[in-house]
Amino acid sequence: MTRALPDRQQLPRALYRAAQVRALDQAAIEQEGVGAEALMERAGAAAFSVLRARWPQAGSIVVLAGAGNNGGDGYVLARLAHQHRLGVRLLTLGEHEHLSGPALAAARAYRDAGGSVEPFTRLPPDAELIVDALLGTGLERPVTGRWADAVAQCNAARAPVLALDMPSGLHADSGRVLGVALEAAVTISFIGLKCGLFTGRGPDHCGEVCFDALRVPALIYASEIPAARRIDWQQQQRLLPPRRRSAHKGALGFVLLVGGDAGMSGAPRLAGEAALRTGAGRVAIATHPAHAAVLNLSRPELMVQGIAEPDAAEAASATAPEAALDHALSRASVVALGPGLGQGAWGQALYQRVLAADLPLVLDADGLNLLAQAPQRREHWVLTPHPGEAARLLDSSVAEVEADRLGAVRQLQARYGGVVVLKGAGSLIQGPGPRPSALCIDGNPGMASAGMGDVLTGIIAALLGQGLEPVLAAEVGVCLHAAAGDRAAKPGERGLIASDLIAALQPLLGLAERGAAERGADRQAERR
Repeated sequence: MTRALPDRQQLPRALYRAAQVRALDQAAIEQEGVGAEALMERAGAAAFSVLRARWPQAGSIVVLAGAGNNGGDGYVLARLAHQHRLGVRLLTLGEHEHLSGPALAAARAYRDAGGSVEPFTRLPPDAELIVDALLGTGLERPVTGRWADAVAQCNAARAPVLALDMPSGLHADSGRVLGVALEAAVTISFIGLKCGLFTGRGPDHCGEVCFDALRVPALIYASEIPAARRIDWQQQQRLLPPRRRSAHKGALGFVLLVGGDAGMSGAPRLAGEAALRTGAGRVAIATHPAHAAVLNLSRPELMVQGIAEPDAAEAASATAPEAALDHALSRASVVALGPGLGQGAWGQALYQRVLAADLPLVLDADGLNLLAQAPQRREHWVLTPHPGEAARLLDSSVAEVEADRLGAVRQLQARYGGVVVLKGAGSLIQGPGPRPSALCIDGNPGMASAGMGDVLTGIIAALLGQGLEPVLAAEVGVCLHAAAGDRAAKPGERGLIASDLIAALQPLLGLAERGAAERGADRQAERR
């Protein structure tokens, strides 16, 4: 069934690599007897249905067709548009004299219906709509030559673009741009949603995403384990544990935040307040004494302890930072280490002491940079790197991380253990075992500002303290953080700051609580 511009929550949760979708396609042909030509007809018809629903007034359509099956989908769409008396110009790129199989059949059917074919030289200036049926999902090398020229002309045109399966030039698995990529207004994906639509540069190029399974039987999908799965706050909020009427602060986690070297007091303050607003019973901050008192005055609910600079003369005394931290660690149920920590002697001393305590841990910022200098593996921590920190942890480059974010988050988890959150557009969460990576679809570009990661650290730590398993704390926390960003950005994305997210946390959690109560009341009514 085709849904024209569906609500993104209604799209399938499962995400696949291109090779997996090709295997599903082949399995439908071999096991269920669905002909390749029938699948192509369904794809072209689904795309034409979206076209008519999204642009009902469009009367002049340009279809750019490549020489493969993606081009075949374009021929089907062009034939249907021609039959509906729309103005259609089909422009070809590639060796169309070598068309074969279902693509050749689709091209012949289009010509038999009276459609004309022209080689691409330039886009007609009067096009009201462009259909991208050039390259599809199989692209592995940079787009060059006439193909790159066609993509550039599409991007410069005033007409919107409907992309079939994938915008040309975008890698289907990673969402990286291969030289140049087309910027679509709408993309319709067939049989299985591709990972690259939602990660890397995918959100920049895909526009609104639609999906059609092409009536492939549900049983076929059992043959492929998804590469990833889409998650969002609407789904994840159901995993929050209910708060009992008898709850007390001692049962809701004692979060200790360690960080904030001289001049960096804001980072632990943001993380601490986010932890409080996410429902932690108690939150303490171990930070540099230069600003300990100020943090406590500005947010009295935070317990703040100043930790002195290390000094050789007092290294063995009770006032050394390693010893001064012990009292706070003895009370904590979870530690968040890294915001504003720095990599100097003070930060390194606290880092080593926290790791020696072996408590449940969220590691971020300079905690991750120190880990990159001396790698180790643990099973009960949550690491939250942005691409720069991930590159250091993997001894690679930011470009390499961003070129394959799914591969990077899996490498990080395999190397360092625990749960890894790779932040960015379409943040990824990878836990241990065969569980597919989770990809958060909430959030907005207004969140590209300082302090956002500190807020996320506090949120995840608070959820750990309230009893969620690490992978669930990370998944729920990432989606709550992103949803708070979306709520805070309603007046506008530009100018959004991290503190705005903190203000949005309690209302979101309150809505989640009311929803849970209503669902519980409905279940009680059903039992009666």
